Amino acid sequence: MQGLDGIVAAETVLSDVDGANGRLVIRGHPVEELARHATAESAAHLLLSGFFNGGPAEPDAFASAIGKAREEVFEHLSNILEVIASLPPVEALRAGLALLPDGHDFPVALRLLAAPAVLTPAIIRLRRGEAPLAPAPDMSQSADMLRMLSGVEASDASCRALDAYLATVSDHGLNASTFTARVVASTQAGLGSAAIAALSALKGPLHGGAPGPVLEMLKAIDAPHKAEPWLAGALARGERLMGFGHRIYKVRDPRADALKAAIEELSKAEARTSRLALAEAVEDAALRILKRKKPDRPLETNVEFYTAVLLDALGFPADSFTCVFATGRMPGWIAHAREQELTGRLVRPQSRYVGPATKQAA
Repeated sequence: MQGLDGIVAAETVLSDVDGANGRLVIRGHPVEELARHATAESAAHLLLSGFFNGGPAEPDAFASAIGKAREEVFEHLSNILEVIASLPPVEALRAGLALLPDGHDFPVALRLLAAPAVLTPAIIRLRRGEAPLAPAPDMSQSADMLRMLSGVEASDASCRALDAYLATVSDHGLNASTFTARVVASTQAGLGSAAIAALSALKGPLHGGAPGPVLEMLKAIDAPHKAEPWLAGALARGERLMGFGHRIYKVRDPRADALKAAIEELSKAEARTSRLALAEAVEDAALRILKRKKPDRPLETNVEFYTAVLLDALGFPADSFTCVFATGRMPGWIAHAREQELTGRLVRPQSRYVGPATKQAA
């Protein structure tokens, strides 16, 4: 029972995770298909369809509504951005979400979809001494997020790469943060409360905090020929190799290949993925060593490994990676929260008491 392994806690139309065979299907679409063709908006539209009266509208109108919501979020929070930017990025994002109006309707959902895309670049810019930029509501979510980060309009290749990432991580079954969102939503606390609780779970290093350490590992290794001795030394010291192994997948995480393909496309268009060759060398060496050292334990590449390479290439600092992850996962959190709300059922599992036996009064 520890960790609720094997316990079915919900029925959902949102995603199907097949860990034994390395497959992820999101509302009927293989994740590889979404990574190649979806945008941040179309992935969110797919997940939220049917859960709200009055929304989502048809895809173009939905994308326009998210753009207007980015503008609304910025106007609502602009006066407190400097204050929250003194916090670590994930905590700053959580503080910003907490200041938005909560509720159960579609406008609340739109603001939640928009908020991480606005807050993440604003927090990054303020932390490096630059003024935050107001959203451009007529741009796509990925294009606007990259523009608000760098101050210049991003290339089509960069926007496509970020879209691939945001769509790839948009939902993934009852992971810790999504289950947290459903528990909070079952109390009818509101979509904002569910999203904040989910982000708090994502902040934990066992869930959403690993892409940053992957980048640190790649920086420490520095060159392909150093990969094998560095990794062997880390294992000899009892350290975990970041970016390898997954609680669910017993074979390769399909999201890793989806993101690797996105990086390769970005690399063809722009010579800005200098760590790709290093990452491939590290991956090959790590898989060889893990197979040799831990033959009875399947440890394959997971989504966090190529997340680090992709987000670094797009200009996001390592301490913001979890915020970008939250930008992509927000549609899944909202959809699961709304799916749970509509059941009208409070999540209330039981526990088994294993404490001291009842003592009789003397």
